[in-house]
Amino acid sequence: MTEIHLTGRAASPGLAIGPVTVLMGIVESRRVSGDPAQETVALKAAVEGAAADLAKLIKAEQGEAADILEFQVAMLGDDALAEGAFDAIATGIPADQAWRSVLNAEIAGYRSAEDEYFRARVADLMDIRDRVLERLNGSENSSAISGGSIVASDEISPSAFLAADWRRGGAIVLAAGSSSSHVAMLARARGTPMVVGVGPLSWDGRPPALALVDGDAGTVIFDPEPETKRQFEQRMKTAHAAHALADADRAKPALTADGRRITLLLNIAAPEELTNLDPAICDGIGLVRTEFLFEASQALPDEETQFAVYRRILDWAQGRPVTIRTLDAGGDKPIAGLTIDGESNPFLGLRGIRLSLLRPEAFRLQLRALARAAVHGPLKVMLPMVTIPSELDRAREFLDAEIAALRAKGIACARPLLGIMVEVPAAALRAEDFDAGFYSIGSNDLTQYTMAAARDNGMVADLNDTGNPAVLALITRAVEAGRARGVEVSLCGDAAADIRLTKALLATGLTSLSVSPVAIGRLKATIATVKT
Repeated sequence: MTEIHLTGRAASPGLAIGPVTVLMGIVESRRVSGDPAQETVALKAAVEGAAADLAKLIKAEQGEAADILEFQVAMLGDDALAEGAFDAIATGIPADQAWRSVLNAEIAGYRSAEDEYFRARVADLMDIRDRVLERLNGSENSSAISGGSIVASDEISPSAFLAADWRRGGAIVLAAGSSSSHVAMLARARGTPMVVGVGPLSWDGRPPALALVDGDAGTVIFDPEPETKRQFEQRMKTAHAAHALADADRAKPALTADGRRITLLLNIAAPEELTNLDPAICDGIGLVRTEFLFEASQALPDEETQFAVYRRILDWAQGRPVTIRTLDAGGDKPIAGLTIDGESNPFLGLRGIRLSLLRPEAFRLQLRALARAAVHGPLKVMLPMVTIPSELDRAREFLDAEIAALRAKGIACARPLLGIMVEVPAAALRAEDFDAGFYSIGSNDLTQYTMAAARDNGMVADLNDTGNPAVLALITRAVEAGRARGVEVSLCGDAAADIRLTKALLATGLTSLSVSPVAIGRLKATIATVKT
């Protein structure tokens, strides 16, 4: 066959070569009993089995990966989701047909919703639908992903991605998809190359045997000619050598080509991500997402649980600064007992600091644990989704009150530096109005709110670009405000690890970037090539 060249959008960097695995739809091959009672039992067992499979995956994951799976388990546990299927079974429709029909209707409703929150749940519903069908049909679609293979599909679910072993290499090529999807975030965290939006994958009846994936350029070559394959392998060899060199230099400071020192920090979602990591590779931790504490437990975490986790992270940092973000719930992160159900537009509703100020009991408890932890290292506390100065002022009043209460009881505590995330355009435009101890730019939300383009919607993925001059202008504005006030400004969103944006980000005046641990070596090597 003649080699096939496709161009899409880069979703996760890196180069990969391997055999092609085409994910197929669920094959309808089960034997129907014809008895509604037996079909009901079969569907109940399949739903319970799918939930059990997800629970096993959760045990091996942490942070955002576990959060995604836990949300799906919660959806499977909602009796209302399957109610229509059981009603259909009672009329004589087979269990698999009933389940597929009801879930497809639900998916169609979510996909056509005006609210982006519901559209963002489509992938989760599809994942749930297919897992239950796999159980009913006695097949497992995700098991077809073998280590080192190039997965080609219209889409891939988060659980299918997490069920595969990417340590042996491999990559993902999607006909559609978004570089800001859940799977893309997981791929970047694991260093798995990924290209999305390549268009229809049509093989004329014969799928390709081999593929070359360039996750940096967003290109794919199926069934390459021998010379094309040889040249790509040479590129991979050179890239691997460069990565090995970069990893070997991870403990060295990040310096630009003209000697400017750049502070590099880590983003983590759980303390387990620090296991076997040498603190010397970074200048501290720029973002700890505390949502994992709330979503990973059946009940809201108490003060002692939170204090122990925060202290553990500070101990690992060995005197380096640690920035912990207060609970960033709401939007696409619902938490039972805290977030508001049924909001018409959760992304523009009670998120982040807005929710914390509305639920002061949980907020005060978290502030107490943070103030106690601050005794054990240089702790910074960061407030998410701050829009107006009065939100920061009210949060500071809560912190003052909790510190006073702790001291009155003779409990050791310290005042952490209190700063804000700059992720709302209003805050970026008037950053100088906020009496913040530091600013941390959240590029993901700042970009989607500035460009009015949801970060997980493939149809507007081209608009969701942190490199757009409008977004860079807002970042520059925040940097200048920080410089004028004499406080640090860092950037902790996905854009910080995108080496295509490194030069542009440093040109805004940024001197501090926070990224996932896997991106540190590659980013330091890129910074070394930039002249400021």
